[in-house]
Amino acid sequence: MTVDRDQVLRTAAALLTRKPTATMDEVARAAGMGRATLHRHFAGRDALVRALEELGIQELEAALDGAGLAEGPADEALRRLVAGIEPAAGLLSFLLTENQLFAGDIHDGWNRLDARFAELFRRGQEEGTFRIDLSHVWLTEALYGLISACAWSIHEGRVARKDFHYLIVELLLGGARRSVKP
Repeated sequence: MTVDRDQVLRTAAALLTRKPTATMDEVARAAGMGRATLHRHFAGRDALVRALEELGIQELEAALDGAGLAEGPADEALRRLVAGIEPAAGLLSFLLTENQLFAGDIHDGWNRLDARFAELFRRGQEEGTFRIDLSHVWLTEALYGLISACAWSIHEGRVARKDFHYLIVELLLGGARRSVKP
């Protein structure tokens, strides 16, 4: 039987998104294979998490590419971006809690993602849409945090899946928008 590595990764991502402490045995069962077969593809949990990191970065880059970040006002680009990220939100939430990914040498993909998010927020600040007293770095971290929190809240049944986009965008933009006082 040929093992579809991408399918194994997606199965692992789905399981670890729901149960971050899942063992390699549980991942193997979810993927419909034995632990030995899983270990032939991923030497251990660290190797599996690193492969999931690569998948997550690819999915986030695809969402960034698909959002047309340079088109139209920055707040509308942000709305498109959040909608595009929604399918990968659970995986992103899992990855952001995996401390091993952020200790030592960090994958270059995270830096690419951060730069692209930051550029969107900088553009919004230059347009006068986003507050200038909040750094683009902080706005990027806030977006990651809101996506992660919303994905987990949906998983736990605390908020409705259909509200993902609204909850994130409205809270972030409500706090990030520059208010003009009379």
